[in-house]
Amino acid sequence: MVRNLPPLNPLRSFEAAARLASFSKAAEELNVTHGAVSRAIRQLEDHLALKLFLRRTRQVVLTPTGAIYAAGVRDALQRLSGATLALARDEAKGDLTVSTLDSFASKWLVPRLFRFRRAHPQIDVRLMTSSREANFESDGVDIAIRFGTGKYPGLATSLLIEEDIFPVCRPHFLEGAHPLRQPKDLRH
Repeated sequence: MVRNLPPLNPLRSFEAAARLASFSKAAEELNVTHGAVSRAIRQLEDHLALKLFLRRTRQVVLTPTGAIYAAGVRDALQRLSGATLALARDEAKGDLTVSTLDSFASKWLVPRLFRFRRAHPQIDVRLMTSSREANFESDGVDIAIRFGTGKYPGLATSLLIEEDIFPVCRPHFLEGAHPLRQPKDLRH
């Protein structure tokens, strides 16, 4: 067992304050008081015998050492979160969490889910809509559907649909002194 671990509760306060650059916002996120965050960070600084933040009027800034430590702590907490989610997923076998854009979910995916459910009644599908890139380790996502080139390092991708994109306009834009014929005509 590792003996030189810092107290673990203050690490959550430190990571939130470092990410949000605010003790108050960290307190709000963690549902504790500003004072509780301040005390936790002071406890961590005392344990490490290092200054992690420069405290200014209504502002906190990470020290260079604090910035390096914050990256390591964030990574460790994300790995811990990922391990916990993996454990929860093992317990919830039969669940499939799909992350996609809300427009794609409503217009394409949801109308087709009944066929999947009929073919695989033992699998419960959970939809999570988001436009940000899915983090498979920390978000609990099993499959993500996104628009793009399909080049996502470290991930297996499959083309689901090819899409045709073309311009449309009102008919009166095709007539007159400056009719639309090519993209440069849009300047008028």
